[in-house]
Amino acid sequence: MMNAPTLNCNRVLAFEVAKDSLVVHELPSDRQRTISNRGADVRRLLRKALHESPAPLLVVCEASGGYEKHVLQAACDLSIACHRAHGARVRHFAKYLGAAAKTDAIDARMLALYAANTKNLRLYRLPEPEQKAVRALKSRRDEIQEMLIAEGNRIEHADHPSVRASLKAHVKILTEALDRLDREIGELISATPALRERVRLMQTVIGVGARTAEALIAYFPELGSLSKGQAARLAGLAPIARDSGKTSAPRHIEPGRNALRRTLYMAALVAGRRNPRLAAFAQRLKARGKPAKLVIAAIMRKLIVILNAILAEGRPAHQFA
Repeated sequence: MMNAPTLNCNRVLAFEVAKDSLVVHELPSDRQRTISNRGADVRRLLRKALHESPAPLLVVCEASGGYEKHVLQAACDLSIACHRAHGARVRHFAKYLGAAAKTDAIDARMLALYAANTKNLRLYRLPEPEQKAVRALKSRRDEIQEMLIAEGNRIEHADHPSVRASLKAHVKILTEALDRLDREIGELISATPALRERVRLMQTVIGVGARTAEALIAYFPELGSLSKGQAARLAGLAPIARDSGKTSAPRHIEPGRNALRRTLYMAALVAGRRNPRLAAFAQRLKARGKPAKLVIAAIMRKLIVILNAILAEGRPAHQFA
């Protein structure tokens, strides 16, 4: 796979997203307006912007719990380059410019300036319908799994017979729902050649099973189109240096995609014991006195880098040195 496209553009439409409204800031005109957060209104605004000037246009918004979907969908439908920005990075940029106050109007302008002044922004691509479906099913599966764990913990401490019966009945219902979702996810992937091949390739890595491969399909669709550094950073597994002068502080990873990291943690536990290459890597780290959590995080990072290379080249694990 080729790396995802990037763009630098001075003509920007930035959308500060709320549930019902969008504050839109335009550069270089420095104009601002508010519209309803509805697909038809967003498309109308974007068509007008395209009509006003032939210059390249970049649409930018932040991830807002799904409320940004109309902006992303409309931009992609009209073949307009768009970027879904990381909220913390935009806020750090605003602080760099000295913007201490925070309102929707200020945030929209800061978002536009961030997009106009940041090189090589990664462009957003709409997920394929099958990948989107896998993510929805996998997210629901994870929610049910969390409920099952919680109900199982409650059973352990429930003394009243009626309470125990209620908990056990709920556990049975949740278990059946979990099994149905597992089957549906598996059937969907099996019926989609591209996804089926990705899962097959990922499972050639010892330690990566069906559940891990499904989670990567759901939560990390970019895998295989990134550099190894990008893959580790998006997963929240890249060690960040904090050195100054003669001081060399311990490096720490930063938050990434939590659902993905939870799955990778379990895969790393298995790979650290059963994957010869990663087990040897783990032993070297332990011999150097590295703590157990650091070793697991390092194995998780190795797994992401290996899987990214496998998917990029379309070759199974045993074909890599």
